[in-house]
Amino acid sequence: MTRFSLHSSLLLTLTLSLGCGDQPSPSPNSNPAPAASNTPAEHEHAGHGAGPHQGTVADWGGGKYHVEFTVDHDKQEATVYVLGDDEKTASPIKANTILLSINVPQFQVELAASPLEGEAEGTASRFVGKHESFGMVQEFAGSISGEVEGTPYVGEFKESPHGDHHTHTK
Repeated sequence: MTRFSLHSSLLLTLTLSLGCGDQPSPSPNSNPAPAASNTPAEHEHAGHGAGPHQGTVADWGGGKYHVEFTVDHDKQEATVYVLGDDEKTASPIKANTILLSINVPQFQVELAASPLEGEAEGTASRFVGKHESFGMVQEFAGSISGEVEGTPYVGEFKESPHGDHHTHTK
């Protein structure tokens, strides 16, 4: 075989094996790269319904936990409930505080543990904090972060304009 024929054969073999710049499409069983958050792809879904306290629910820990954001504008107070994987049942954690970060207006509030009746000492599924900006009637969005047994968790949430997810008490 001549040098030209050898090069032509190699080029033809490479072209046939690689295709014309087309990349093979992933098979339906291939696993996508993990998400940048702590929410595994198998638990991601379009949205949550209202939580048991009529608040906005977000994933926390890839579905192991969920967090529910509620706000009482009159009291200028936000409450976050830690829920289990069913998005309904209280799931007390060993933490004194969790951090609530609001996007607009931008501010942060450390929410203090406020255990529900019957929760074991040193645990809480309810966390409460005050800030004057909670007095504004608006749809809030932000993140809720905390640590459970040495593992940090962050959940993003955004209140929806449909339905009233706020607690309005006078």
